[in-house]
Amino acid sequence: MNTSRDDVSISIRSALLQKGTQRKFSLTALVLISITLIFIETIETKPLNFARSFIKDVIYRSSVVISSPSKGFKNFSTFVKNHFSVYNNYYIVKKENEELKNNITETAFLELENTQLRKLIEEQVASKNNFISSRIILDKKGPYLNSFIINVGGNKKIKNGMSVLDGKNFIGRIVDINFFSSRVLLITDLNSKIPVIIEPSAHHAILSGRGKNKPILEYLPEKHRIQNGDKVYTSGKDGIFSPGIPIGEVIIEENIINVILFSDLDQVTFVNIDLEYLEKNN
Repeated sequence: MNTSRDDVSISIRSALLQKGTQRKFSLTALVLISITLIFIETIETKPLNFARSFIKDVIYRSSVVISSPSKGFKNFSTFVKNHFSVYNNYYIVKKENEELKNNITETAFLELENTQLRKLIEEQVASKNNFISSRIILDKKGPYLNSFIINVGGNKKIKNGMSVLDGKNFIGRIVDINFFSSRVLLITDLNSKIPVIIEPSAHHAILSGRGKNKPILEYLPEKHRIQNGDKVYTSGKDGIFSPGIPIGEVIIEENIINVILFSDLDQVTFVNIDLEYLEKNN
C-alpha cells in the first residue's frame, strides 16, 4: 500500500514539474494573487491602511533612490552640454564682436581719409596754381633734422626746390627726388632757410629752422617794428617759392622772434606740391 501511494505522489510531482503545467500553475497563482490584492484593497481597516501606506511609501522612496543616479547623471550631462554650448556661443559672439570692431575701425579710417582727400581736391580746385597731392609715407624727425618722405617723385615731374604745402600753408620744400618718392625738408629743420615777409610792417627776413616747432626770424632791420601776432608769408625773393604763401605768426619770447606755424607738422598726412611756379621760373 505504501509503495503505491509513493508512486502516485511521484507521478503528481512529475506532472506539476512539466513546463506546460508550470506555466498554467504560475498564471493561476498570479490570477489568484491579483484577486486577493484587489479584495484586500477594498477592505478599509486601520491595519491594512497602515500596511498599504507603508508599502507605498517604501515603493515611492525606493523609486526615488533608484532613479536618483540616473537623474543626476542626466542633469550633469545636461550641465556639461550647456557649459560647452555657452562657451561656444561666447567664442562665436566674441569673434563676431571683434570683426564688427575691425570693420567699424576700418570704416572710420576710410571716412577720415576720404575727408582729407576731398579737402585736398577742394584746395586744388580753389587754387590758381598747379598742385599735385601726395601722401606722407615716412616721418623722419630728430632733435635738429626734420623731413618727410612722400610717395611721388620723378614719375610725377617733381623737381628740387618745389614748395610743399599743408592745405594753403607752406611747410617745406623738395630736396631729394627718386622715381617714386621724394624727401621734403621741413621749415623746422636746422638746414632750412626761407626768405619771408612780415605783415603789416613789410619787413623782409630769413626764417631759420632750429629743429624745434618754432623757427626764428633772422636778418631783420635794426629798427624793425615786429610785434606778437604779425603774420609771416613767403616773400618769393629767391625766385623759387610763390610769394604770399602763409607760414605762421610771430611770438616774441625772451627777445627771440619765434614763428608759430599755422600747420601742426605732427598732424600732417597729405601734402600739396606746387608744380607751376618753379616751372615758370626755369
